[in-house]
Amino acid sequence: MSRIQVNFPEKHIFSTEIKVRITDLNYGGHLGNDSMLALLHEARVRYLKHFGYSEMDVEGTGIIMADVAIQFKTEAFYAERLTIAIAVGDFSRVSFDIYYKVSSGSRDVAIAKTGIVFFNYEKKKVAAVPEKFRLKMESKD
Repeated sequence: MSRIQVNFPEKHIFSTEIKVRITDLNYGGHLGNDSMLALLHEARVRYLKHFGYSEMDVEGTGIIMADVAIQFKTEAFYAERLTIAIAVGDFSRVSFDIYYKVSSGSRDVAIAKTGIVFFNYEKKKVAAVPEKFRLKMESKD
């Protein structure tokens, strides 16, 4: 069976640190996959806030997560300080990808990608990527 392969871009535009909480552990005593997704969500919200946005307002348009892929590299444990680096790319007319590199010290814990679609919540329809947002993100590359 082939495995998911996520390639993190060479340059990231944001990073944040998040400590593994006791509630993030699963029955194996390490960071659970559901908690990893929650940590990625927290990192995404911090990234957006850093650039003056929220999930409901990116240049006047909302966003919604369309898909996610997480490639686990090693375990993470209680109280570990994880660094989550974020890069963006693969812009289309209505979407882009956010890439995440989760590390602890010199260890890569996970590489992940979320597909983000611009979404008009009032009309319940996809929307075009705001040009100002695209230009701002591409200038950070």
